[in-house]
Amino acid sequence: MASGGRAARLAPVVEMAEKTEKAAAQRLGHFQGQVNLANSKLGDLENFRGEYQAQWVERGSQGVTGQWLRNYQYFLGQLETAVGQQRQSLQWHENNLNKARESWQQAYARVEGLRKLVQRYADEARQLEDKREQKLMDELSQRLPRKEVY
Repeated sequence: MASGGRAARLAPVVEMAEKTEKAAAQRLGHFQGQVNLANSKLGDLENFRGEYQAQWVERGSQGVTGQWLRNYQYFLGQLETAVGQQRQSLQWHENNLNKARESWQQAYARVEGLRKLVQRYADEARQLEDKREQKLMDELSQRLPRKEVY
């Protein structure tokens, strides 16, 4: 019975570890969503920049004014800055994702370890109970009068 008690006493610890693991998994999902969003925004900016540069090639072949060229270069510079900032944002979100993944992996490993421990305690308790029952059955069978066979 002592081993079964150990398993039962661990139940609140396991429950708390499971809640921690679930919260870590939710954070992991949140940060994965943030990475996906940042990556999408970066792709959009890079596509827009590519289209804008293609527009330059098309327009440039027709001849441009100095003012148009200055405006183009200014806007392209702003796009480059935006792309750089979005890359930094993506990296920041990826770092958060990696930390969240590590946190979840640790929480998951803890839950799994606790579950195995509880299972081991339950198995030990069952084995002790089986031994007790077997001993009781042996004692009872020894006390019963035996019929002699002639």
